[in-house]
Amino acid sequence: MELWTSARRSKVIDVRGLLGVLVLFYTVGVESRKSVKWDYFEYAALSCRAHSASVSDFGGVGDGTTANTKAFQAAIDHLSQFSSEGGSILYVPPGRWLTGSFNLTSYFTLYLDKDAVLLASQDESEYPLIEPLPSYGRGRDADGARYSSLIFGNNLTDVIITGANGTIDGQGELWWTKFRAGELNYTRPYLIEIMFSTNIQISNLTLINSPSWNVHPVYCSNVVVQGLTILAPVRSPNTDGINPDSCTNTRIEDCYIVSGDDCVAVKSGWDEYGISFGMPTKQLVVRRLTCISPTSAVIALGSEMSGGIEDVRAEDITAIDSESGVRIKTAVGRGGYVKDIYVRGMTLKTMKWVFWMTGNYGSHPDNNYDPNAIPVIQNINYRDVVAENVTMAAKLEGIAGDPFTGICISNVTIGLAQNSKKLQWNCTDVAGITSEVNPKPCALLPDQGPGKIRGCNFPEDSLPVENMEVQTCYFFRKHHW
Repeated sequence: MELWTSARRSKVIDVRGLLGVLVLFYTVGVESRKSVKWDYFEYAALSCRAHSASVSDFGGVGDGTTANTKAFQAAIDHLSQFSSEGGSILYVPPGRWLTGSFNLTSYFTLYLDKDAVLLASQDESEYPLIEPLPSYGRGRDADGARYSSLIFGNNLTDVIITGANGTIDGQGELWWTKFRAGELNYTRPYLIEIMFSTNIQISNLTLINSPSWNVHPVYCSNVVVQGLTILAPVRSPNTDGINPDSCTNTRIEDCYIVSGDDCVAVKSGWDEYGISFGMPTKQLVVRRLTCISPTSAVIALGSEMSGGIEDVRAEDITAIDSESGVRIKTAVGRGGYVKDIYVRGMTLKTMKWVFWMTGNYGSHPDNNYDPNAIPVIQNINYRDVVAENVTMAAKLEGIAGDPFTGICISNVTIGLAQNSKKLQWNCTDVAGITSEVNPKPCALLPDQGPGKIRGCNFPEDSLPVENMEVQTCYFFRKHHW
């Protein structure tokens, strides 16, 4: 077995034997005169760490009522000194840890025990105000500044947020109530937001009741999101699951999401701000995703897509009681593009629409958008789809004079609900082809017959993010007795 001594695994050792003779440089505090017993656990991570601490070492109290914001920040600030010495891990023990927003550091892992719950403070003063995203020009809920996310990072390298399926509870009900009542002066905090960073892992956690979006990597590269369970009431406002935004090389896999909005929403900036910033989302893999979202999409491309979205590969997608499958939403004024989208292997049960594209989504940040900024939608591919209890097969609405082109749909079987629409395919301003699709598609997507097209082929090459592999790391704990 291997012991982490730095970010690289190189030393082979018997961990069980090591426990009998282990001498570690414990990062915080002075050893007690009491006898010490050591144990350890394994976890999967892109990088292992050489230094460690627990939030309780910095005065943290996991009683559900004590504020721990200062304890978390003090622990992370202390551990930041080890960024060039093998990095560090902050352990969150069993307990209910009330906290406001705190900032992460580089070469760092935040690890939640299986019985640890981070409770997001409902005190607005615990969330510092930060500038709106440059590609958005304003907050999503209100003009101007926005609240920092519960867990926040900016300009970082090699950051891991993981656990043994520990829980982050956003306690969002208060925020939802204020939002619905129009009582917020600033945009709600997200649970996790990482900006301008590279080599990011977010995995093996349960996220519940976020005030707004759950996971928001923005302006990032090399991002792996794995094994998340994300839960929110299906009528909660804007509780998107995972929103990669102007990111390159992202992998989302093995996640289960119940949401009041899109389970995954792919974005890249809003109207003139996104066009000016000019950072696309590209090289995105989404696989083995299960979604329940009665009022939104399983995967949405847009509507904020003004920096462009390209080379998205989604496969092995399961949806239950959701509004639509992989949806494209955009509008005049967005500019940008959505192109080279590949989807295969969707299993859909109880859907309003299987396919939905719209070019008249609206929703602009202000009145300064360019009415001549027309988005380009092209090379959109779906194959191997089975759906049942569907109200309507497709609603495909391009933009007059600038149709969505290169749509390819093949090998699709759609079972209709008892209350299904008489018109199953409603198509305007789109162009493409289909093969072996039932019920029969619209005339703008003519059936080429079986074997007449190449099946809307899914790319055979691998993206770089698919080669990012986790390794087995170890965390040693001591117990006084």
